[in-house]
Amino acid sequence: MATLTDTVAAPFLVRGATLADLAAVQEAARHLNSVNLPDDRERLAQVIVRSEQSFAGQIEPAQREFMFVMGDGGQHLVGASMIFAQHGSRRSPHTFFDVIDEERYSETLDRHFNHRVLRIGYSYQGMTEIGGLVVVPEFRGHAERLGKTLAFVRFLFIALHRGLFCDEIISELMPPLEPDGTSLLWEALGRKFTGLSYQEADRLSRENKEFIHALFPQDPIYAAVLPDKAQAMIGQVGASSKPVEKMLTQVGFTYAHRIDPFDGGPHFHARTDDVTMVKGSRKLTVRVGVPVGHDERPALLAVDLPGPPYFLALRALARLDGTSVVLDAEAAGKLGVTTGAKVGVLPL
Repeated sequence: MATLTDTVAAPFLVRGATLADLAAVQEAARHLNSVNLPDDRERLAQVIVRSEQSFAGQIEPAQREFMFVMGDGGQHLVGASMIFAQHGSRRSPHTFFDVIDEERYSETLDRHFNHRVLRIGYSYQGMTEIGGLVVVPEFRGHAERLGKTLAFVRFLFIALHRGLFCDEIISELMPPLEPDGTSLLWEALGRKFTGLSYQEADRLSRENKEFIHALFPQDPIYAAVLPDKAQAMIGQVGASSKPVEKMLTQVGFTYAHRIDPFDGGPHFHARTDDVTMVKGSRKLTVRVGVPVGHDERPALLAVDLPGPPYFLALRALARLDGTSVVLDAEAAGKLGVTTGAKVGVLPL
């Protein structure tokens, strides 16, 4: 029996999301349902409108949030990914638990302990965040590596618009959760100090994080006082996020020894200019032809547009030749460019 991925044809186009994508984005969000990409139609509509305004340059740079969607050229939306230009400000700080290793030794008892200590922390200056990465199940494992394309296009966009983004990029990965979506760490810790369920706190934190600062303990918390199962969740990456973890470490991210104060999911970070995909991106002049030769390779190619969807990208074979990039007529046509145009290029 043929699957959906057997019946559709590449190239898959990545573009800025528009409100016309709302229903399809919500369908994709059901497979993630994270803080950044919730399964909530009203909230998603707000996210998409903000993304359109961000691409159009209608809001302040620090408040911009970009949503990218990938389509198969027909009726199907393959997935989505997002960039938050600045996560953390004086009004709404980036909040986390530092995970600190502490050694204790008693000479009297001749006993030595290695403790993990959680200490609440806040960042007011902010950093760029990448998140909201999801590929619908029918397209996972596709030969075109659609998840990587959706992930890497964000780095190409950051490189092409470097002035809009911070000097550090973070990614907050999903931890293992219970089948009903409950976080064992939240039940053992956060609920005790807020009286809220994980889902209630999750929803509230999307708009207002004041309650975390007001109610969470400001003193260090020793993980040893938590139930064993809750301790085991600290800094763990959930099964669905393992491919993302692998991708991040391959391009220069490392575990920040920080976790989400709600669910214990780990934070990965990197200096923006040290990310290999940012460093490898460039802007080149198009030459339409046949991209054959020793330097022919797959690449992400992107252009900015004056109106919706404001941004367009695809994965295609290309040949880099000094300050130019040779594309075939099909790829050039999909991007709407001709010889002499400038395109963003990220060799893969």
